[in-house]
Amino acid sequence: MKQMLLGSLLSSLLFFTACQPAADDGLQQLQQELEELIAGQPGTIAVAFRDVNRPDVQVLINEKEVFHAASTMKTPVMIELYKKAAAGVLAMEDSVLIVNEFYSIVDSSRYSMELGEDSEEKLYGLIGQKATVYDLTYDMIIYSSNLATNILIGLADAKAVTQTMRDMGANDIQVLRGVEDGKAFRQGLNNTTTAYDLMLLFEQLGKRTAVNPEADEAMIRILLDQKFNDAIPALLPKEVKVAHKTGWITRVRHDSGLVVLPDGRQYALVILTKDWESDEATTQVMAQISKAVYDYFSK
Repeated sequence: MKQMLLGSLLSSLLFFTACQPAADDGLQQLQQELEELIAGQPGTIAVAFRDVNRPDVQVLINEKEVFHAASTMKTPVMIELYKKAAAGVLAMEDSVLIVNEFYSIVDSSRYSMELGEDSEEKLYGLIGQKATVYDLTYDMIIYSSNLATNILIGLADAKAVTQTMRDMGANDIQVLRGVEDGKAFRQGLNNTTTAYDLMLLFEQLGKRTAVNPEADEAMIRILLDQKFNDAIPALLPKEVKVAHKTGWITRVRHDSGLVVLPDGRQYALVILTKDWESDEATTQVMAQISKAVYDYFSK
């Protein structure tokens, strides 16, 4: 009886083992390739890659390392604006006065953005006029306009942005303020993120569950028009679409996005860097990381 029972258990175990999926050797090779690419670089690089339709297909390297968010915080701001629009709190067609006067989160003292320091300058010529929430959001994302960002974060509310991130499962993204708040920067009061959290945002955009399908489609269309394309998209085939948001400050450079193949398959990819020595070299490594992920995914 014991022998029969033992034989039955062994047969069940063998059947169960045979039914398990084989280890993805290609994914393991990708992990190793990326780790080798990163190991040879100065500073810190984080990577978070996930198949939108198969969350078990992922590569995570330094994914919980905290980075200054730079302009990647503008994606959470956009999500919050579309969330408010979906709730009827505002409309993307609403008109907003273009101003250049903001208040530090440290002591509410006034500060202004400097022309020549922003990556987009045409908005400065429109100060005193009005623009729609949509137009400002578009400039914030594709041109990374800091002036547009500071106007919009007043509508979005930084605390609400962070709470929405928590609701989406992004537990480490912290949106405290707009940009160029010098007093806050000197006190270490900065917007922060991790590669893992940004990956979650783009994964949900890919699934159309970030806000709702209509809002997510609208946000993806904006992200697809991104003007800074020297990292994630740089080495990918032209027919591959990348809906992404970059970010950079001194010795910090990021890219984060949703990569869509011609057959409709899609993956989220985030590459964050800090403390590097060469901007050009770091950008090249980011592009190589992206290409390696694409080569694996497109097979």
